[in-house]
Amino acid sequence: MCLPDVSSVASLGLQRPSRGEPMTDTALPVSDIDLFDDRVLVDPYPSYAALRDLGAVVRLPANDVHVLTRYDAIRGALGDWETFSSAGAIGFNPAVNEALAGTSLASDPPEHTRLRAALTAGLSPRALRGLKDGIDAKADALVADLVARGSFEAVDALARAFPLEIVADLIGFTGHVRAGMLRWGQAAMQVIGPMNRRTAESFPIAGELYAWCSGVTAGDLAPGSVGRGIFEAEARGDIPSGSAGHIIHQYLGAGVDTTIAAIGNIVALFAAHPEQLALVREDPSLVPAAFNEALRYWAPVHAWGRRATRDVEIDGVPIPAGAKVAILFGAGNRDPRHYADPDAFLVERNPVDHLSFGYGPHGCAGQGLARLEGHAVIRALARRVERLVTGPEVRVPSNITRSIDELPVLEVVPA
Repeated sequence: MCLPDVSSVASLGLQRPSRGEPMTDTALPVSDIDLFDDRVLVDPYPSYAALRDLGAVVRLPANDVHVLTRYDAIRGALGDWETFSSAGAIGFNPAVNEALAGTSLASDPPEHTRLRAALTAGLSPRALRGLKDGIDAKADALVADLVARGSFEAVDALARAFPLEIVADLIGFTGHVRAGMLRWGQAAMQVIGPMNRRTAESFPIAGELYAWCSGVTAGDLAPGSVGRGIFEAEARGDIPSGSAGHIIHQYLGAGVDTTIAAIGNIVALFAAHPEQLALVREDPSLVPAAFNEALRYWAPVHAWGRRATRDVEIDGVPIPAGAKVAILFGAGNRDPRHYADPDAFLVERNPVDHLSFGYGPHGCAGQGLARLEGHAVIRALARRVERLVTGPEVRVPSNITRSIDELPVLEVVPA
């Protein structure tokens, strides 16, 4: 994808200074793009490129936000929690920000530090090492079965089925909670968007999850699970009383839908680029690099909120105190100022510094588990598949998570 010319900028609703009035260092670029328009959500990359072309910071009146579009600006903001606060700010409507108050997602240090410690206790490298062999075995068995079938629907049969089982076992979900995980997880991400139709329709479903998490007890979760461990931390006083349910909410709300998106993207990308799958098959040490590249190329999260706590400038462009700021991970991941040939999917690139897991204090708490799952699926595909023939992928507009809704695999050529 090339950076757009002037005509394509105009077609995307972007505003430049008129001829003869060059933009100064302190001018604030403005765009008429609606970040949550259906067409932008399905394929945001032309808009991302045009916004990057305007500047590292662009004002979007349609959404009442300042968007960060370039890699350095995004990484810098993610690392500066004192200036770009998460407290009451990650969502794009006040109701969800109120509902998320008291969670590590929507708090800043020192409160965030304390809550995050309980969230990550069961996701430490030592804890995850004990899960690796089991996760690898489950992925290999699932992919082997799908290859034997010869055709299948990749999102339902793999991208959803695999992480849902892993997370349910890890947290200790049982009964109707296991059955509702997908529905609840999707709604929890939708309501982070602005108060549009998708958000309004998802609030009652997200409310079911919130109500369950508000009343869940240790006895509702399987013995020996991470979920039980969170309640034990609460009982010891390691986290505030009543916060265990909030933390479990985050496991399901923030961790399921994004991993489903990443795995669906992996299947689609390897189907479209069989030569890249061949590289991984020939050199299995490329598995982590391939996962990093898939996350860079198609970021699972579209936009995430922050609030400016003070007047600040980025590349000479002012952002006033109190302004709503939107982080565009996918725009930063395709910034040609940081990555050469950014619109190519190249597993040998190994972009270990991609933005899809965030950065700084709020870097994805579950990224270790996501890597185990993503690596396991890539390893199994490389071992068992030479080529995938797929039908058209179906993407449905979603406020926050950008994922494939349907991906028919029409034919599998075994390795």
